Order: sequence, then structure tokens, then C-alpha cells
Amino acid sequence: MKHFIYIFLLSCSIMLAQQTPAPNQTQGISIEGATAHLGNGEVIENSLVMFENGKITFVGSAYAKIARTGTVINASGKHIYPGFIATNSTLGLIEIGAVRATNDQAEIGNFKPHIRSLIAYNAESKIVESVRPNGVLTAQITPRGGRIAGSSSIVQLDAWNWEDASIKTDDAIHINWPRTFTRTGWWTGNPETKPNKDYQKQIDEMNTFFNEARNYLKGNPSEKNIVFESMKEVLAKNKKVFINANDEKQIIDAVTFAQNQGLDIAIVGGYEAPKTIDLLKKHTIPVLVQRIHSSPDNEDDDYDYPYKLAQLLNEKGILVGLEGSGSMEQMNTRNLPFYAGTCVAHGMSKEDALKLITSNTAKILGMDTTLGSLEVGKDATLFISNGDALEMMGNSLTKAYIQGRDISLETHQTKLWKRYSDKYKN
Repeated sequence: MKHFIYIFLLSCSIMLAQQTPAPNQTQGISIEGATAHLGNGEVIENSLVMFENGKITFVGSAYAKIARTGTVINASGKHIYPGFIATNSTLGLIEIGAVRATNDQAEIGNFKPHIRSLIAYNAESKIVESVRPNGVLTAQITPRGGRIAGSSSIVQLDAWNWEDASIKTDDAIHINWPRTFTRTGWWTGNPETKPNKDYQKQIDEMNTFFNEARNYLKGNPSEKNIVFESMKEVLAKNKKVFINANDEKQIIDAVTFAQNQGLDIAIVGGYEAPKTIDLLKKHTIPVLVQRIHSSPDNEDDDYDYPYKLAQLLNEKGILVGLEGSGSMEQMNTRNLPFYAGTCVAHGMSKEDALKLITSNTAKILGMDTTLGSLEVGKDATLFISNGDALEMMGNSLTKAYIQGRDISLETHQTKLWKRYSDKYKN
């Protein structure tokens, strides 16, 4: 009985720790005086941004002779940005890495296009709550594991449950392209890298799976195969395919495979994508660049190669976004704006770097009609920052809105900060 009471009280404390999702917008909001970074490369000094019923109704100069809507917020000296978008993320799929029961990022199996990450998404995750104060308001929740990991979905990060969170359900499937080389770990005592002898076999298995799915969908089977049924939109090019590939041969082979199978793809990772510029441009293939706060993969690479990779692709005309998969990726999602800031420090303009986590990613996700920039008719998913949101010192949010809803910026961390700042202020 004591154990039951303890678990009940613990559950209550966890539930009370979550911020209540904001109610729907009921009155207009007008934000004036701030520097507006539209997310499409444009900047408006002394701006006026208005929105009603969750949609942006005006973006322009504060000198415009137009009636202000509803509540007027004076944001002079501050900055307005579209909400940042985290792609290829397992945010909300793992709460505590060391506790298996909180890990829902992968299912057993190799070819799993029917697996849906959305139904495992925890809208009440404390980690989800912690990324909002840095401006990350939308995410593509992506499964892991296997050759085809499953289907991702795009969610807004202030919701009661996964149904409320979803803004684009089952947007894409994710493929982990076979590695061209295999590596033994340091723990073997004699780590080495050698060619993957099964590489072509693994590609053949991929082709076989796609061909079997296509043949199944052409027929009239008496029994439904849910795995092949889930491939219908993919093979019709109504559903995107994100292919994780890093080295030059992987990228070339992945693009060749996609062209042969008639797929709409994006490359994820793309470490050696600059070596395949002509191929990517020929087929208009975007790249979600791997987490740039990383060490170089090859011993002869420039020490800052990961930092400038996005700019190397951007200056060649490739549509580029940022993703943050890797070690402790759920917690590190909050650093997304600082990944973009690092790109600025290594040759990219601030507004181009902003695109990497706003309009460019919205285009890659097929969400650019509603997200990614401050434009009339798009969702009022945006925030006000005291300073430059791509810099750690400047990223200090005073207000954030998701679809016009005034969301809470309180988190477990801010509560602890207030608690202990009160304790030690004297």
C-alpha cells in the first residue's frame, strides 16, 4: 500500500510539473517596434506584426497607417522571429535514456514503413517543455532503427496529447542507407575500418522490398499487408523519403536508387554532400546537414569542416536545413538556434543561417505554406526575443506563440532557477 501511495504521489508531481497548453487565441495581437526577421532573408526594422485566430494578418512597418488589432505589445529594441523547426528529431520519444520504459524511439524489425512515431510521442515530456524557451516550437518526430525506420510526423510543441500536437501526420518515411564501411569499436583493442562486404546485397534487399510493395499495390490481394499498404503514398510521390547517407558513395547510390524507384527524397547527414553538388542540383535534392557541433569524420578534413558544411552547400545553390541527431539529441534540441549561429561564425550571413531552421526546413518538410516565415496567411507561430536569437546571450524569449496561442515559457529549469536565485540572492 505504501508503494502504491508513493507511486501515485510521484505521478501527481510529474503531472503538475508540466505546463498547461495554452488556450486558442480569442483576441488579436499586434506587436510593434521590434526588428522582424521574417525567415525568408528579409528584415524589417521597427516592424508591425499582427495576427488573429492563429493566422498572421499583417507584416510590415510600424509606420503603416493601419488600425492595430486587439492587444498591442510594444517590443521596441527587441526581435521577432518565426518559430524554429527541429527536423529528424526523437524529441518526446525518450524521456530518460537510462530507463528503458521511457524509450520509444525504435521498434524491432528492418523494414518498418508502417511504424508511426507519432503515437509514441509524449506531449507532456519535460524535455519538450525545455526547448520552447529557446524558440524551438515545431518538430519532425522521427523513429530510429532498421533499414526503414518508419514514418515521422510534424508536431507543434504545446499540446495535451499526440493527437492535439500533430500538424502533419505521417509526413515521410526514413531510410538508413547501408554503410559502405564497417568499423570496429575502440573496445576491441584493435579498432579498424574495412569495406562492408554486404553493401550491394543490402541495396538489392532495398530494391526488392520496394518492387514487392509496388507489385502488391498493383494487384488486388485478398489479405491486406499493412507494411506494403503503408508504401502507397511513398510510391505515388505524395510522401517524402528522408535517406540518412553521409559519404560520397552512399549519397550517389541513394540518389540513383531514388531515381530508379521514382521517389521524392531528401538527404539527411550529408557529410560528403559537397562532393556530389552536380548530382544534387540535377535532381533538386535538399540536404538536412548533420549536427554541426561535431568533430570532423576524417583525419584529413579541416578542423572546422562540420561548422562550415551548411555554407559550402548553400553557396552552391543546394536547399539546406539543419538537423541535430546524435548523442543526447533530445536534450540538445534546445541548441538548434546555436547550431545556426555557428554557421554565421563560419561564413554564412545571419539571415541565411536563420533560414536553415525556419523557411528552408519548412520547404524541405513540405510545410512552407503554413510555417517557416512571418508572412500573411501563415500560422502565427513566432516569438519575441530580447536579442539575437542565434546567439546564446541574445536568445532570451519574452513571448512565444504557437498558432496564435500565448504559450508558457516556464520549465522545470526555470522553476529551479527562481527557487535557488531567491535562496542565494542575499
